[in-house]
Amino acid sequence: MNIEIATLFPEMCETVLGESIVGRARKAGKINVHCRQIREYTQDKHRRVDDTPYGGGMGMVMQCEPIYNCYRAVCDEMGCKPHTIYMSPKGKVFTQQRAVELSQMDNILIICGHYEGVDQRVLDKIVDEEISVGDYVLTGGELPALVVADAVARMCPGVLSDEVCFTDESIYSGLLEYPQYTRPEVWEGEAVPEVLLSGHHKNIAAWRLEQSLAVTKERRPDLYEKYTSEHEPGDQKVKRKK
Repeated sequence: MNIEIATLFPEMCETVLGESIVGRARKAGKINVHCRQIREYTQDKHRRVDDTPYGGGMGMVMQCEPIYNCYRAVCDEMGCKPHTIYMSPKGKVFTQQRAVELSQMDNILIICGHYEGVDQRVLDKIVDEEISVGDYVLTGGELPALVVADAVARMCPGVLSDEVCFTDESIYSGLLEYPQYTRPEVWEGEAVPEVLLSGHHKNIAAWRLEQSLAVTKERRPDLYEKYTSEHEPGDQKVKRKK
């Protein structure tokens, strides 16, 4: 998979994407992630990428041309049109399901806005979807873009050691994840649940499902209702709790 991020702050993005699992996967050639400086695609000698908004108002708006030129360069290098995403609080809220769908694509371009936003004309021309990471406003699109890139990249083949590393996590299965424990067996007078020490895999799996159901019901009743409505009693031993 190829992920391109168009941004005014590529160094900021590289700092995150060069570390941990995604960083190792990039070095190993399991996934290609590249950050592009939008200023490099302006025709202005001062590399200006923004101007005052028509109609008045506070702040500045990013211009069409630098973003479009960056987009065209990505298309030329890939030899195709990438699925183009604009990070925006006006977009659909990002979900694990959408991350799964994006991970199955070959080429993605994520555009990071800044200032008061981006000229609508270039968005209408090149963007396939707008994505939001929540109902709040950030300084720019870089942090949301990193969230999307990380969520998508970790599901690409070879990035994690095994598929179960992400299929067994919170949200992916439809439930929040069960509690996790490690050594020491007793800490501050609190012991690890006995079932996890039993070595009985069937009982452990049942305990984890029970815990996932309980924590999901308490913290995300919306997910709990959706999950239980899709799993009949006896299916994965799910039983509705009144």
